[in-house]
Amino acid sequence: MQQVQSLVRAISILNTLADSEYGMTLTEIAHQVHLPPSTVHRLLTTMQHERYVTFDGERTLWSIGVQAFSVGNAFTKNRNLSQIARPYMRALMEDSGETVNLAVADGGEVIFLSQVECRKMMRALVTPGRRALMHCSGVGKALLAFLPDEEVNALITQHGLPKITERTLISADTLKSDLNRSRQRGYALDDEEHAIGLRCVAGVVRDETGLPIAALSLSGPAARIPNERIEQFGLKVRRVCADLSREYGGKPV
Repeated sequence: MQQVQSLVRAISILNTLADSEYGMTLTEIAHQVHLPPSTVHRLLTTMQHERYVTFDGERTLWSIGVQAFSVGNAFTKNRNLSQIARPYMRALMEDSGETVNLAVADGGEVIFLSQVECRKMMRALVTPGRRALMHCSGVGKALLAFLPDEEVNALITQHGLPKITERTLISADTLKSDLNRSRQRGYALDDEEHAIGLRCVAGVVRDETGLPIAALSLSGPAARIPNERIEQFGLKVRRVCADLSREYGGKPV
């Protein structure tokens, strides 16, 4: 039991140091984790021996060590986004009643990785590997909304804004205004821009730097996603994307 308690305390110290940008003194760490300084010092010196923490004697500050980075890096090399996302997608489907999709950007388009179908007869089916244009799909617009402006401009220049339906945004200024609204509210909307009668609400999954690496959307007939439900669905998507980002090791904003 004592060993488990020590492990929990050591992990708490590591988590505290991980949130510190410039390192922390022994007193600051002890105050943060609510432990006596003597206990904290004993745990720190043990972790220092294993290189999980490092000590700057000149500034008397403790920081995360190289071994902690190595362990974290092993996770980033072996994580599988589709596998990690699956339970979150299923939970969102159950909560919203609509089909949920996972996609990533690829060559100026989005490619769908996975889908969890809803149980309703009318639903949007997307097979893994299928592609869609970024400017008229919910997942694509979500990714565009959180990319730097110069990348968005480059994609527009390279791929254009072809008209897919009567509702497709084919003006760069109109698209950018829509992306700005998506950025402000935290989710994007495909309002029958990819297929008439279909609406999609989408958010982004972020990596450890806070940049978007994938997008998650719920999609369904416009009749089941009327204007008055868009914000409700958008908040659900945004919350699930934040939870999935954390599970993936990312940094939700």
